[in-house]
Amino acid sequence: MSGPGISVVICAYTEDRWEDILAAVSSVRAQSRPALETLLVVDHNQALVDRLGKEYKEADDVRVLANAGPRGLSAGRNTGIAAARSEVVAFLDDDAVAERDWLLHFAEAYTDPRVLAVGGRTEPVWASGRRPAWFPEEFDWVVGCTYRGLPRGRVRVRNVLGGNASFRRSAFEAAGGFATGIGRDGDKRPLGCEETELCIRLSRARPDAVLLIDDRAVIHHRVPEAREHLRYFRTRTYAEGLSKALVARSVGAGKGLESERRYATRVLPAGVARGLRDALLARPGGAGRAGAIVAGVLTAAGGYLVGSVRARRGGTTFSVPDVEVAVRE
Repeated sequence: MSGPGISVVICAYTEDRWEDILAAVSSVRAQSRPALETLLVVDHNQALVDRLGKEYKEADDVRVLANAGPRGLSAGRNTGIAAARSEVVAFLDDDAVAERDWLLHFAEAYTDPRVLAVGGRTEPVWASGRRPAWFPEEFDWVVGCTYRGLPRGRVRVRNVLGGNASFRRSAFEAAGGFATGIGRDGDKRPLGCEETELCIRLSRARPDAVLLIDDRAVIHHRVPEAREHLRYFRTRTYAEGLSKALVARSVGAGKGLESERRYATRVLPAGVARGLRDALLARPGGAGRAGAIVAGVLTAAGGYLVGSVRARRGGTTFSVPDVEVAVRE
């Protein structure tokens, strides 16, 4: 078996996703290249810890852990990193399933010792059965998925996307863990960008580091019905603006918004043009997609401005913890 060993971390927080969590674990156990272990990290929910502990009490390849840090996704991931036994730690969302060769493609990339992070492609699984006609592919990041405008194939990137990502353990030793205070916290406002901030910090700590996306490493991410509506779209884009302001505060606006400038000046105008063309050709959803792109830009910009003001006033704080890996292969 070529490449390093891989531990998979799945962070969970609610029993409402019970069947999704079981499906995520099953998809890891069915990999063509087996994981060394699956770590289920539960975010401050003892009932879920107990229930998962009973479910997997006979499983040698699954461990259930309680988040050892403050509430939120970042601390949950850091808990998983600290407990992981493998050289590489991969992350899978608790409402996603990985294709059979997901870890195989990650492992292949790590045969190059310069590679410190590898991400994959995340496809949406819409609760309604298909993409809403108004929902632009350029904004699939709103529902945690790969969006139009990302490069195809196996390519170098500034940052990987957290729900389908992996890092070499030495990346955390060089740069620290995921910053708390940026990412998700259960059902509260859907913030993000913690993986962006980490990847930029990693590239500064290790200028020789190679970060990749391999779009053959595919997962399928469930999009609940509540997220198929414009209300959630606006909430998520506003929260993204807030998060980008924190990233810019941490690493500087130059690097923190480098990819976003290309996205805003090239990818989104092309998306608006496609939407308007489809509207002129009487194709369903064209005008809606063009309008959603404009609305998304405006709400994200509003969030960024509000977040920047809060950051300057000291109203929002975050911290970058050291992550120690207690057990090695």
